[in-house]
Parts: sequence; C-alpha cells; structure tokens
Amino acid sequence: MRLDQSGTGTIVALGDSLTAGYGVKEKESYPARLEKKLREAGWDWRVISSGICGETSGETLGRIDAVLKLKPDIVILEIGVNDAFRGIDPLVTRKNIDETVRILREHKVTVVLAGMRMPANAESEFNKAFAAIYPALALEHGLILIPFFLAGVTGEPSLTRADGIHPVAKGYRIVTETVYPYLLQTLERRN
Repeated sequence: MRLDQSGTGTIVALGDSLTAGYGVKEKESYPARLEKKLREAGWDWRVISSGICGETSGETLGRIDAVLKLKPDIVILEIGVNDAFRGIDPLVTRKNIDETVRILREHKVTVVLAGMRMPANAESEFNKAFAAIYPALALEHGLILIPFFLAGVTGEPSLTRADGIHPVAKGYRIVTETVYPYLLQTLERRN
C-alpha cells in the first residue's frame, strides 16, 4: 500500500542528549537525518530537535508547554535514561512519562515512544523495572513503540563516543534507520 505523502506537518524529537546529538554536528544528529530521509522519500514534514543534554523525565514534563508551542503533529519521545543514571525510582520516571504522554495526547499530538534500557547490569531489578516502563506505557496508551532507541549502537566502540552510549555520526545513521519505520507507521495511522 502506498502512503499518501501529501500535506505537511511538524515532528518534534523530544528528549535528552541522545536527541540533541551530543558530540556531533547538528546535521549529523538523528532529527536532522530523519527530516532529510523523510524529504528524500517525498514527505514534506519538518523535524524539530528539542533535545536537552542531561534532561530527566521530570524536566521534560516541566517544559511540555514550551514544546506544545512548537505546534507538533507528532512527538518522538526519547527520555528517561538520565533518570536511571541518577537512580530515580522507575515508578517516578514512569509517572513523568505517562503524564507527558497524556498532555501531548490531550492536545491531539501523536506520540511515538522510544524504548530505553541501561547498557550495563541489564539483569538488575532496577534495570528490569526501568526497561519495562516503555512497553507498558505504549500498551496502556496505544502508542507506537520503538523497542530500543539505541539498538545496534550501544556498546559498539566504532559507533559511540568513549562513554559507550552517545552515538557518533555513524551511530546516528543507525539510530535514524531504527526510528524511521516506526515513524512511517505513525504517518500511515494519521492518513
């Protein structure tokens, strides 16, 4: 089935340093690459990067009114890993993300939720509880879920900075390829 690619819209990539493109040029970040990929495929959609380095889920919730002023049709929400790094209770993170999603949906914004997980000690109870936030909220709200935003990138030395988490330019190409099919599903749902 061919998607109707007519019309325009605004996508806001909302998140932390992974969305902001920490350590790479703006044109190498995933929001810039995603817009380019959409346009090459015939979609006249704008992608606005609204990533802030170090941001937690509570801080994202705190600036949701500013995000709504961008008039997004779609928000790709990638947040929570800084909560986990700071040891914030996963229940608090879930509540913040849940409320962020609720407010966006109340304003008729379609949300694509980016699943996250901690790179190390994946078997700890904390990390299991953290990773479980995303599929649970996607199910609860009927959202399209990107199972793991950094799939194929995390822990790969040639694709990340020395921290093993933040992608380099080559890593962001993979992130873009990971996000793109879920965004297409979202655009199809909107048509």
